[in-house]
Amino acid sequence: MIRAISVSKFNNYIKQVFDSEELLHNIAIEGEVFGVNLTRNIIYFTLKDEDSSLPCVCFYPNYIGKLVEGNKIIATGTPSFYSKTGRLNFNVVQVEGIGQGDLYEQFMKMKNKLSSEGLFDEAHKKAIPKDIKRIGVITSKEGAVLQDIKNVAWRRNPSIDIVLYNTKVQGNNAEKEIAHAIDKMGEYENIDVIIVARGGGSLEDLAAYNTEIVARAAYNCPKPIISAVGHETDFTIIDFVSDLRAPTPSAAAELVTFNLHDKKLEMRELIDKFQRVSKSYLDDKLVFLKNQTSLISHNYERKLMNLNIKINLDKNSLINSFQNYLNEKFYEIGIFENTLNKINPQNILNRGYAKVEQDNKSINSAKQIDLNKEMNIVFKDGVIVASPLKKGDNK
Repeated sequence: MIRAISVSKFNNYIKQVFDSEELLHNIAIEGEVFGVNLTRNIIYFTLKDEDSSLPCVCFYPNYIGKLVEGNKIIATGTPSFYSKTGRLNFNVVQVEGIGQGDLYEQFMKMKNKLSSEGLFDEAHKKAIPKDIKRIGVITSKEGAVLQDIKNVAWRRNPSIDIVLYNTKVQGNNAEKEIAHAIDKMGEYENIDVIIVARGGGSLEDLAAYNTEIVARAAYNCPKPIISAVGHETDFTIIDFVSDLRAPTPSAAAELVTFNLHDKKLEMRELIDKFQRVSKSYLDDKLVFLKNQTSLISHNYERKLMNLNIKINLDKNSLINSFQNYLNEKFYEIGIFENTLNKINPQNILNRGYAKVEQDNKSINSAKQIDLNKEMNIVFKDGVIVASPLKKGDNK
């Protein structure tokens, strides 16, 4: 039977080996900086070269300015093995910068190349739709990024649809999967916008998003693309090619969704404002209408009064004219009556004259009398029948 020792015993033994080995103290190590994180004034980062990586810890927060992602440094310190966790860290006590790392130089070369070809030009940027109903998300189904996007999007608007294209976010062939996913999502008519997302990481972790194949896929995509790769301080090539960059995946979800509750409040405010404006408008129009009605009524009354005065004047004028006409006619009739009275035979008879008739004809000349016939002498109060004896001349 093999004699076994405990984990604690083994870890403590390894720790003693590291602590007792003088040659491992104050070693200077050259490498590229990745994964810098400052927590409670303790700096955690990783030193890398082409084949290996070394976790480092630095208790001197003033060195944070020299620990730039992708830069090459010389870190001086001592390896330390923590027996409780079985983890080896390199405790850094001094940092000396020696320039940019290989990955950063590759990043800058690619960025300059694509920029010179116009892939970053604003003229090629597509507008993000305002009314988004379905979001395409390109990321790993296993990461927290997808859940962050779902939580934010559905909290703001539960009716939004999310379509996932599962891909690697780092490692071998990750860039090919991401580029292929962009191509396929771009062909899907029911997608309004595409979010390419992953969580934060070192320059090496984000390497897939700094590749030419992903950049050209994003540039050629017919759908609007939002890049949400890494944290706010992380920049990748796809950030410059995409139509919009979001500082985080959660921020991307906010950018493409509207808050339904806020929209309801906004709509309520618009309705209230419309009602207030409408009421104010109607009140103003009612006041204007009352003023116009009063003005019209006043003008109408004045016009009626003027018209009534005119009618009365015209009536009086007409009455006067008619009265004058009647007076003239009465005067003419009076004159005519006087004339008739003058020539009225009865009036002549009344003055003592008599009228002679023979054969029912008036006799106005002695020559007209037939001596052989009787004649009537008409007085005002009677008639005398007489027989003529002879004719004589009136000299």
